[in-house]
Amino acid sequence: MAEKEISQAVIGRLPRYFRFLGELKDEGVERISSQELSGIMNVTASQIRQDFNNFGGFGQQGYGYNVEYLYQEIGRILGLDKTHHLIIVGAGNLGQALANYMNFERRGFIFTGVFDNNPALYGRKIRGIEVRPMEEVADFVEQNNVDIAVLTIPKNSAEEVAERLVSVGIKAIWNFAHVDLKVPKEVQVENVHLSDSLMKLSYMLERYEKESRETNE
Repeated sequence: MAEKEISQAVIGRLPRYFRFLGELKDEGVERISSQELSGIMNVTASQIRQDFNNFGGFGQQGYGYNVEYLYQEIGRILGLDKTHHLIIVGAGNLGQALANYMNFERRGFIFTGVFDNNPALYGRKIRGIEVRPMEEVADFVEQNNVDIAVLTIPKNSAEEVAERLVSVGIKAIWNFAHVDLKVPKEVQVENVHLSDSLMKLSYMLERYEKESRETNE
């Protein structure tokens, strides 16, 4: 039987559920209703129930949700019950910042290598990880069971580098280069355009200020 197709909107909310449930778990909360979770997350209770019903529901009528169980199940759905090995391609400021962000490891994302094409960076260590030349990436991916690559490089070289990474066995790419990559359908890509996010924030700010002006007229 084919697996149910889940909308991108639902998938996009799963990490938020996981994060908030983790905070509730740390606070010692054992049980929560969809209404209570709605108040915390600013998502309607109906939407929460619909989202969870895509995966079987998880709750009991009149009881609500067991926080620990729901946290573990959403983590499993997100693939966080296993370890992922990552490499960073691009040892500039953004690449270094990501490598130094310890919270990734708490979620099972382990940075194992950093690569760059700038000889001046070779041998430099970022949180104990030595920057290596791109010529070594194929052997490194194979020997270290790497499944995810993080691209923090200029867009003019991103397509070529992505093709190379796919050819050596990378299965997923977290792409910070300002270009939408074209890869085989079996390779998963998450494009992160920081300027797009900032422009969205600018739009929301402009909209709020416009509404405020109209209200005060």
